[in-house]
Amino acid sequence: MHFSIPDTQEFVDAASNTYVGYNIHINGLFHCTVRYKQLLNLHEQLVKDADVPLPTFPPKKFFPLTMTQQEERRVGLEKYIQTIGQNPVINSSELLNGFLLNAQQEAVNGPFENEYLDVFLSNDYKVTINVSTKENSGQVLKKVYDRIMLLNHLHPYFALFIIVQEDNNAIVLRKLQDFESPVITYKNMCTLGIRVVLGKNYWDIEHDLEILDDSVGLSLLYNQTVAEIQRGWILITDEMQNRLENLQKKGIKKEYMKIARTLKYYGYVQFVPCFCDYPLPESKVIIAIGKNELNLRVLTSDDKPQEIAFKVTRMRCWRITTSQNGIDRYDHHDHFNLELSFEYLIARNQLQWITVSSDQAILMSVCLQSMIDELLLKSTDGNKHQEPQKKSWTYIMRDGHSRIVMGAGSIENIDEEKQQDEVHSTTGVEPIIKKLTDRLSIMKLKKSSDDKTIVYKHERGRTRECDIVENNAFYTIGDEDL
Repeated sequence: MHFSIPDTQEFVDAASNTYVGYNIHINGLFHCTVRYKQLLNLHEQLVKDADVPLPTFPPKKFFPLTMTQQEERRVGLEKYIQTIGQNPVINSSELLNGFLLNAQQEAVNGPFENEYLDVFLSNDYKVTINVSTKENSGQVLKKVYDRIMLLNHLHPYFALFIIVQEDNNAIVLRKLQDFESPVITYKNMCTLGIRVVLGKNYWDIEHDLEILDDSVGLSLLYNQTVAEIQRGWILITDEMQNRLENLQKKGIKKEYMKIARTLKYYGYVQFVPCFCDYPLPESKVIIAIGKNELNLRVLTSDDKPQEIAFKVTRMRCWRITTSQNGIDRYDHHDHFNLELSFEYLIARNQLQWITVSSDQAILMSVCLQSMIDELLLKSTDGNKHQEPQKKSWTYIMRDGHSRIVMGAGSIENIDEEKQQDEVHSTTGVEPIIKKLTDRLSIMKLKKSSDDKTIVYKHERGRTRECDIVENNAFYTIGDEDL
């Protein structure tokens, strides 16, 4: 997960006390606004429950903070949450996911509601399910599986994605994860052409073999493959195209998949054309990620793309850099420039930074990280899909009230919580999607039920680096990789 806290807001509560709210963005989209004491409470519970080293948490202050100290705290909190977001143990924990889910629900400032959500399969078949804003992505996904009758052991191989339809192409915007409510995230990104789609959630195409033995799983993979060939994501000759079309007309799905799995760029995610400083500055490229590599096709005037493959095991680390053009961060006409830079082992003892400028830079980084996680898991014979243990933990709301929560779930109803006797007060102890959806990392300033007004917000500098991601798989590289 990529975290940032680009700015803050100052609130006045019901007792006329002011406090600062920190606007957290995850994977390029505004997620929630939280107080310092909420993050401190999260840290204290992680100290008790997480069996991993934790970064230093910004200390409490006993006197009101100056503007300089407020900025130092914001930077410190951002660094803290970026660091824990890179730890696979913590970012997959029920505690962190549950905290972020509850904070997102609190940010929308309304009662939980049931509503219908349309989830599409790759063949445009629509599954309409009744969901609540308190349900996370995993819970919504389970409802989809029940409707299409997918076998339980195949559930981990699929996920929900938000895409935007553009002409005959589909642009992947986001993978929905358990720290968020699909309904809330979908509304935050609301624009023409976006939809929630069920798609593959793995990189190693050997997993296909298990899925293809099930009729529902076969149909899911088949429909997605047909769609990707039609989009041009998977390269194919005219002769092979005719052969596959004949199999498609006859409904011979397994034979179709047997052939398709051998085609160039099968199992890759393709991104919209962008620019790269390699092999030359301002090179226009098409990037595809899959089969343990970031594949670069340099577009040339003679229509003969030059192909360059960067193996993920040779990337020492990567980072996201954002820069903003515009006067007001909340102006819909702002433009954020995003860059993905990775340090690559070009030759023995020779590392080189390579930079890609793309509105999908954060999504590229998320893909690289998930690919690395899958590689490391495979090398240790680990089980990616272990059932989490449901532990109880405490969520503190912005107004200071708290509630015991079980697992990665959410509190039942924030408005009702405040009126229940069991609720007690605690003693205090950028973005890729805007250009594609006109809604990238824009937070609507809302008046919350426990706040009288929003006084002002603090803006960041125009250029900044997001968290630098270290690649643990890099250190497993051997001489044969060179």
